[in-house]
Amino acid sequence: MPYRPASFYDADLKVWSSGKLEHYFDPHLSIGEIIFEEMRRHPQLIAQISATENTILTRAELHDNSMRVASYMRSLGLLQTDVVGIIARNTTHMSAVAYACFFNGIAFHSLNISYERSTIEKLFNITRPRLIFCDGDEFEQVRAATAHLDVKIVTMRNHLSDSIRIDEVLATPIEENFLPAKLEQGNDQTLAILCSSGTTGVPKAVTVTNSRQILNSSNSLTTNDVQYTHSTLDWITGLLTTVTSGVFSTKRIIADNVFDPAFFMRLVEEHQITWIIQAPTHMAMMANCPAFGTSDLSSLKYYLFGGSRASVETQHRIRSRLSRDCLHFAYGFTELGSMASINLHYDEKPNSVGRLVAGIRLKVICEKGESLGPDEVGELCLCNDQHWAGYYGNPEETHKMRDAQMWFHSGDLGYVDDDGFVYVVERKKDMLKYQNIMYYPNDIEKVISAMPDVAEVCVFGVWNQMVGDEAAAAVVKKQGSGLKAQDIVDYVATHIDAKYKHLHGGAIIMEDLVRSPNGKTNRLATKAYFLEVKNST
Repeated sequence: MPYRPASFYDADLKVWSSGKLEHYFDPHLSIGEIIFEEMRRHPQLIAQISATENTILTRAELHDNSMRVASYMRSLGLLQTDVVGIIARNTTHMSAVAYACFFNGIAFHSLNISYERSTIEKLFNITRPRLIFCDGDEFEQVRAATAHLDVKIVTMRNHLSDSIRIDEVLATPIEENFLPAKLEQGNDQTLAILCSSGTTGVPKAVTVTNSRQILNSSNSLTTNDVQYTHSTLDWITGLLTTVTSGVFSTKRIIADNVFDPAFFMRLVEEHQITWIIQAPTHMAMMANCPAFGTSDLSSLKYYLFGGSRASVETQHRIRSRLSRDCLHFAYGFTELGSMASINLHYDEKPNSVGRLVAGIRLKVICEKGESLGPDEVGELCLCNDQHWAGYYGNPEETHKMRDAQMWFHSGDLGYVDDDGFVYVVERKKDMLKYQNIMYYPNDIEKVISAMPDVAEVCVFGVWNQMVGDEAAAAVVKKQGSGLKAQDIVDYVATHIDAKYKHLHGGAIIMEDLVRSPNGKTNRLATKAYFLEVKNST
């Protein structure tokens, strides 16, 4: 059975909390030390299968590769204060790079492969890595972006003649009597540096600590489990899967291709995948895929999704193909370094992100910063009582995100009901006003998502100086549908009584929504495309 969280409410403080975080492993051990020992315990088990590069590694082989990469880093004189850069896909030896960093107590800074040169330059200029692992596809761009840094660049695949090949690194002799390094700052030390969603401006470099919080909802994983996520190491879900696979000795399936729903569903059946964590975007693509109706997803025991909402219809369709009740909405954010809540009670609370997981406290605050009670909407603030080094090199934004009392200010508006279930209403910054009446895009998105021919939708405000934010929609229709933009406008007009929520700004049909590098719908960029289309007609 999966971990079942419960929430407790302190009416005096107006704070919700879950049980204490239990330590299955010695709390003084680092993530790297745990993985090092666990890989030695199960040497013959298959650790990883690449479905795109057709490689198989046992845990002994992956352990050996990780020590070789770690020994290479040590031969370069890298210290725990140094940073290793990563901008690569889920290729065969990517896990060895991550584990090598864990073994050495060196944080890696992982960027998305779709970042343009200027973004790569700005981000790596913050952390100034001495060693970068990337694919040959991005080598020239990475080299140009880091030309002012003293950095070595290793390519993971599609090697160029003047790059250091990962094969050369893997030929490094393992240091005699190799042991993982003791962390100089203990488990307060940074494990990894990821990137914020980056829907506006340059993404921030988000530190994630060695805290055990990252394991807070994965204790049910065993050596019998088979894990998969399409997320790369610049996503918290990619980091989570890499860590939990190493800690709990699961088999991990990886792929370095662009997400293909039919391909993914074949992987589930072929490898009998039991655990996945997925973006709602990929869920919608699956539900809209011709192969979905005949796919065999019966092996799945843990189907987690998060990062944004999945429409109720998409959730119903996915659940109809599962052999057990295992589709669970998980809520969290990169800065927290873990899940905050998970909904294991879909039928009872279908719109909730669930109850808090172990080690998390939550309060809801109003605009004045005062705590609110059950069913009152305000900003969700969370606390895990763990050290957080903040946004690397950005103390100003760090203080905005986490206050002096260690509360993270999520920027999400929501509430908690009398049963301790958390609900996320909308992003605080997404609030719109029409004729001075406040509303949220999600109010309209939920209605449009119920249309039989709609696969995905993004609603935003188009400014009109006379009335304020006019709601507008960009919609991806289902395959074979004859849906027209006016059909959407008309549907909203007949299904929402409040006229201020009607699509006064209009609607368009798109092949796909504009997305941030981490796969989330980029509302601002989708709106910009909408305006471009409207202005050209």
